[in-house]
Amino acid sequence: MNKTLSIILVVCAVALIAYNVTLIDYENPFEGNSIVAIIGVMASLCAIVLILIFYTSKKIQKNLEED
Repeated sequence: MNKTLSIILVVCAVALIAYNVTLIDYENPFEGNSIVAIIGVMASLCAIVLILIFYTSKKIQKNLEED
């Protein structure tokens, strides 16, 4: 997975976060569709963290191969 694909996936995850935040009912956040939106936000945040960890590990691997 190259840098461009990583950036595209992170942008898509951020877009999903923005969309799901608009679906949350802040008066009853743990009822109905709001809980689904909260789960979507959390899943997108997890995806971003995993992509950044993978990208960092690839950079470390590349540095180790050069030495």
